[in-house]
Amino acid sequence: MELIQQDPDIHAYLAASEAVDHDHPLVRDVAERLSRDHPDAYSYAEAAFELVRDTIPHSADSGDLRVTWRASDVLEQRTGICYAKSIAYAALLRARGIPAALCYQRLADDDGSAPAVHGLVAVLLPGTTGWARQDARGNKPGVDARFSVEKERLAWTVRPELGEVDYPELLAAPHPAVLAALKAARDRPHLWRTLPTEL
Repeated sequence: MELIQQDPDIHAYLAASEAVDHDHPLVRDVAERLSRDHPDAYSYAEAAFELVRDTIPHSADSGDLRVTWRASDVLEQRTGICYAKSIAYAALLRARGIPAALCYQRLADDDGSAPAVHGLVAVLLPGTTGWARQDARGNKPGVDARFSVEKERLAWTVRPELGEVDYPELLAAPHPAVLAALKAARDRPHLWRTLPTEL
């Protein structure tokens, strides 16, 4: 699949925003600490991925009812769903000058029911051939996502026969439908009822 930059200006994928708030002191502090042990872009991107994947539990896995949507809140409260964790990972990448895009899949249950949009991050590292999607959702039985710029190691591979979709667009900010659902949710059960089913 060919990934498509929504904005042709690469600087859009380095910018801070309301959600991807990499100008926040907490985000900058985490990025600074990570970069001490991982000074090059590749090792930093991998370390930031593992930090978000492994040390911030997906709220559905942990049972946490809180909803986070700003990168700084995700890092402070140490919880979030895939969208929030993707926002946090993108912010940590951008904090070190690494272009990061938000991107999405449409996934469903094994019978094709209950479709929902799933959040990913695409990273553009120096010396690589192009954008590479990463899934920092968090591993669990049956899910083994890993950092990779050569061959995708996402949590799930889409099944077109079930109506699942890889959206090729690389967005500089969270999709408006995703951000609206996060911001409007009183808690995770409310969010679960209002998740976007397609983009």
